[in-house]
Amino acid sequence: MHTPPRRRTVLAAALAVTAAAAGCSVPEPRRTAPTADPAPGRPIASARARRALLMQFSAHPDDDLYFMNPDAQRLLDAGVPLVSVYVTAGEHNGRNRIAGMPETPPDPAAYSSARHQGLRQAYAVALGLPAFTPWRREVLTLPGGRRAEADTLTHGARRVELVFLNLPMHAGRRYMALPSLWQDRALELRTHLSAGSPVTRADTYDYDRLVDVLVGLLRRHRPTVVHTLDPDPDIQLSAEATRKRDSEQPGYSDHGDHTAVASFTWAALCRWVSDAVRDGEPVPAFTTTAFRGYYNRHWPKNLPPEVLKEKAARLVPYGGSPSWECGNPSGCGDYGVGGDRPLTNRKGWVRSTHHRWPGPGPALAEEADGRLAAYGVLGLRAVRWRESEPGVWDEPVDLGGGPLAPALGSAVLGDGRVLLLGVRFAALDGHGGANRREVVLLEQHSPGGPFLAWRGLGNPERGDDRGRRIGAPVAATAPDGRVHLFVRNADRGVSTRVRATDGSWSPWRPLPGDGEVQDGLAVSLDASGRVHLYAAGREHVRHWVDGVPQRAPLPLSGSTVASAGGALYYRAPAAARLTGPGGDAGLDGYGEVVAARSAALGTVLLGTDLKGRTALRAGGRLRTRAGRGPAALHLGARGPVVVGLGADGHPWSWRP
Repeated sequence: MHTPPRRRTVLAAALAVTAAAAGCSVPEPRRTAPTADPAPGRPIASARARRALLMQFSAHPDDDLYFMNPDAQRLLDAGVPLVSVYVTAGEHNGRNRIAGMPETPPDPAAYSSARHQGLRQAYAVALGLPAFTPWRREVLTLPGGRRAEADTLTHGARRVELVFLNLPMHAGRRYMALPSLWQDRALELRTHLSAGSPVTRADTYDYDRLVDVLVGLLRRHRPTVVHTLDPDPDIQLSAEATRKRDSEQPGYSDHGDHTAVASFTWAALCRWVSDAVRDGEPVPAFTTTAFRGYYNRHWPKNLPPEVLKEKAARLVPYGGSPSWECGNPSGCGDYGVGGDRPLTNRKGWVRSTHHRWPGPGPALAEEADGRLAAYGVLGLRAVRWRESEPGVWDEPVDLGGGPLAPALGSAVLGDGRVLLLGVRFAALDGHGGANRREVVLLEQHSPGGPFLAWRGLGNPERGDDRGRRIGAPVAATAPDGRVHLFVRNADRGVSTRVRATDGSWSPWRPLPGDGEVQDGLAVSLDASGRVHLYAAGREHVRHWVDGVPQRAPLPLSGSTVASAGGALYYRAPAAARLTGPGGDAGLDGYGEVVAARSAALGTVLLGTDLKGRTALRAGGRLRTRAGRGPAALHLGARGPVVVGLGADGHPWSWRP
């Protein structure tokens, strides 16, 4: 049982004092954060017993529309129910501004209400309904007796629920409230009351209470797909005037609320899983995707016009207009966002969608009997699925290692053994606790057999703060048996380690060469066995061969790149066309691309077309099927096989 402190600091819209200034007594002992749990063999919730559900966690109303689409819209269009949680009230300075209109007095309760109405309008349209369709609005009771507004709308079998926790964006003196709550366990925040809400009494939150509420929401809804913001944004040093103008936190490429809410969400995910393991329950089976936020402003844009038009259209009903008659006296949207303003905004946030840990989908390996094994991250833990027959997948087997970031790297040794590489949240603790990431390795003992214990490979960065900025690992096995591992580092370059044939690893070292790169590295071998590494840079694609930077000029890419046989495949900024060594590669679309080569088919390409469908280019022919999430490609004796994870967390296969 916790002993309450004799006195606490409350950060509210009208009052902001620090714990030191208030003379607080020592706060109650904080709850111990979940620690890494690499031990394998836990039971996992069965795919047969769960329904697909997307749950997304945003700091502000509109974060989901700006940063998580078109991914969220594709799932919604496929009939996956959506629950969207907004941690702050979005009240900002209380002014619902629109260019050319007289400035109104600040009214935080009204501005929050108008933004919530804008979300109802946006998601009504996303469901194919009129913008002003009435929603069911009610009070949701949360752990600890706290309350939230829950708004629900259904259209046939499709359903959206919006949950508003209404913590403040700022306290007095423009103090950043949520980042303070993450850092200092002696603080409390008082919720805002949004005008017209069924919630009529304010609550208070401290660090543990917010994590408890988020865990309670996860348990209540049991999502199979979770979308979050970026818990570890890039280091970004801007002039102070530029930083303030762009609403970025000091030193990092995102809003402080985005980072804090993402950190709270990942802490809640870790606790949800660790509590299930502690209680002997199956590990909750969900996949995660974290999305970059204001990072989008700093890099070339990656959405082609067709996809951008669809994404920006979702912000039009959210922005609304003061001329609309929506039935909400406080306003009909966030007026500064409506119309063409997302497209004309110089920051260009809407023009890109970047994953924090980009990856093509599950790692695949063919076993001795010709069946496939797929490896991925489910419930923050590594798992293996095996085919019982072609296209039919067994239930997942837990390989442990958690909590892991979503993308696994992999390599296959010369004898057929599999190496899995991931980024572990070695510690994720607020209120001054550790916040640490490490690269980890799982090595198979024998081909198709069990695995050895998880092994830490450290971090190319010194210090936990810089170590949080590393990217998703990629690896390749060279003909001499050595395994080359690459990760993006905190300076936005690339660091590498090499595994010798005896299993020992070299120290981390940065690859030489100037210029910054995005995450989403691409590695392949050419006909001579040389290791080619490509990365989309700020000014052009960067290229290394066997660790040596190549000086030949390469074009600028807006998105992550792909490589097969040492060749580069990329999309120019804001372009749909995929370009390869011979020009047009014949795979228009957006997002991540997978490339592989075989003697029979030549280069085979896998990606997402402009309509969100899975698209495969092989043997000079393009084939598509309904999109079903990130996918991986295997070229075997029977031709190409595409394997992905569905919204229910279970693999699907496609053999065109």
